Amino acid sequence: KGYDADYAVNVTVTSSIAGIIIPPSHNMIIFALAAGGGVSISKLFLAGVVPGILMCMCLALAAYLVAIKRGYQAEKFPGRAALGWAFAGAIPGLFTAVIIVGGVLSGVFTATESGAIGAIYAFLVTLIVYRTLTWENFKTTVVSSVRTTSMVLVLIACAGAFAYMLTFYRVPTKTVDLLLGISDNVIVILLLINLMLLVLGMIMDMAALILICTPIFLPVMNALGIDPVQFGIILLVNLGLGLCTPPVGTCLFAGCVVGKLPMEKAIKTIWPFYLAILAALMLITFVPAISLTLPNLIIGN
Repeated sequence: KGYDADYAVNVTVTSSIAGIIIPPSHNMIIFALAAGGGVSISKLFLAGVVPGILMCMCLALAAYLVAIKRGYQAEKFPGRAALGWAFAGAIPGLFTAVIIVGGVLSGVFTATESGAIGAIYAFLVTLIVYRTLTWENFKTTVVSSVRTTSMVLVLIACAGAFAYMLTFYRVPTKTVDLLLGISDNVIVILLLINLMLLVLGMIMDMAALILICTPIFLPVMNALGIDPVQFGIILLVNLGLGLCTPPVGTCLFAGCVVGKLPMEKAIKTIWPFYLAILAALMLITFVPAISLTLPNLIIGN
């Protein structure tokens, strides 16, 4: 279509992290577990909707402005009928998210049960409706799922012992005292925490960081009067941005490999998309209503 490789990689990589905060997100479940079960998964799911849409809008604006600057030509609108048929064809697949999120919010399923029901439904849709599931694809998917799940479960098991040691050595309390000793200004402390999370997200795995950082920074947020649900969204957006940022930047690295693009070239032109995510992050950090209005309206305080 005439798009440059760096543009394609940058758009794909930065937009991919929207799945971290738009429900259903397994990272939200990991955060709820790391928080000691005191944070509602239903509220986290709802809290991610508006921030996720906001971040996508910021990224869409950045993609549009870059496309205009580079002179990319827009394609002709295919028409409402074609758009309607495309949407209708996507409904069976999209309904997987409805089952998972709706099941949790309605109280019909727990988060674990909704995941199991969603997996069975997705299996049946790909097998019967779309007919894209082959035996080889199924084996690959199962092996990949087992590897990912086992890794997360091992991390969660270790996180229990880690949280105990943190409490035993009073690390959360000392962290609160340290940050409040630097400044008693909420804005300054929030900026410091954002910076620390972003730097850590550049070099470490996301699931591990959620389990490590949550018991350390959550008491700080509680001391500042920040809602744990809002902190969960702040944490996930920061770590998601870290996935697109060198030196490790797992998502950026994967995008460059698939796009056959040197990472150095992608980094030179990805900054408009970074700015878009940072703008969304600042709004999410300093405007609590973006994260909390929807869960408070539907579930209550």
